[in-house]
Amino acid sequence: MSLSQTDASSPDALLGEPLQHVTRDGVEYVVLGTAHVSRASVAAVETLVANEGFDAIAVELCHSRAEGMRNPDAFKQMDLFQVIRQGKVGMVAASLVLSSFQQRLAAQYGIQPGAEMKAAMDGAERAGLPLWLIDREVGTTLKRVWRSVGLWSRFGLLGGLIASVFEREQVDEKEIEKLKGGDLLESAFGEFAQSSAPLYDSLIGERDAFMAARLREQALAAPKVRRVLVVIGAGHLKGLCDHLREQREPPAERVAKLAQLPPKASWPKWLALGLALLVFAAIGYAFHRNPALGAQALRNWVLFTGGFAALGALVAGGHPLSIVAAFVAAPIKPFRPGIPAGGISAMAEAWVRRPRVADFETLRDDIGRWTGWWKNRVARTLLNFILVSVGTAIGEYAAGIQIFKSLF
Repeated sequence: MSLSQTDASSPDALLGEPLQHVTRDGVEYVVLGTAHVSRASVAAVETLVANEGFDAIAVELCHSRAEGMRNPDAFKQMDLFQVIRQGKVGMVAASLVLSSFQQRLAAQYGIQPGAEMKAAMDGAERAGLPLWLIDREVGTTLKRVWRSVGLWSRFGLLGGLIASVFEREQVDEKEIEKLKGGDLLESAFGEFAQSSAPLYDSLIGERDAFMAARLREQALAAPKVRRVLVVIGAGHLKGLCDHLREQREPPAERVAKLAQLPPKASWPKWLALGLALLVFAAIGYAFHRNPALGAQALRNWVLFTGGFAALGALVAGGHPLSIVAAFVAAPIKPFRPGIPAGGISAMAEAWVRRPRVADFETLRDDIGRWTGWWKNRVARTLLNFILVSVGTAIGEYAAGIQIFKSLF
């Protein structure tokens, strides 16, 4: 229910705002649902902090997102070589794409994404109140989302993510405010869940349960806290409050369970290894039948894998050295576990064309345009990694097909 339905003396800024009160284990949680790009949400947070007494303030942020909000220029210190070595290119690219989409909304309405969360953090600091960061780490959520769906759903995810960056249609601010209407949200999420229940659970349902457990965990650690303001996205309002009322297992157990990364599916690795062994067995058989045929098969492997990888680097606008690195690294990938061919090519790109300070400063804006991915050195390095990796995979299958065709 909204505060306007329960308290006629509430400040005007709270009229119609999604607000629920949940009491659990002697603690009252005042849960405010917000839109992440909304002036009204910021005003509602500031009004609650200024006019009501709380013992703590909780926000829908993890430590990484909170640090990024406190220090928005932190990404300028990103070590591209470490990102590549640690296999975090996909995660960084996805985070930047999401950030770019939020920045588009911010530019449209003159308000920073998550401004209501920042208002809550600032309010806690001014009032000297404990700040509880209750959301699951964004990296964990992205990995659980990715591993929760099948191959074709992943293509859909990538397509939707890319489309969100380059969509230029203006979003009506009235539509953003409508996101606070519980019925509209539940309807939208219901359709989403029907199309991909595992995706909905990883992205929304699990986080509702996680944040409810974190609130209980924090309350157990602070027995003097009796009233908490909880600032969350409106899409989590109903789910979090339901979990807060109904959870029975110890909160630490629920938190630990939902913070775990699901194991990677082993079949893609074994499938890739099996195909590589099969191709090399075919090459060996070709040499056994006829040395010239074997040499042709080996040449096909090098040309197809190296050629498609180099093409990926070329399409990414890579430096000649990174194109050569891709061509050399791709054919020997099965014998060189560790950094993939895309990583070697991307590191060569980053070494030859070291990103400038200006590249980091304009990164979020640049990736919102097609040309920006080739213009910005940071974005181009990430693109190089992705396209070379895709090119290598295509080349391996193409080489295998060509080699088997030559034998039979």
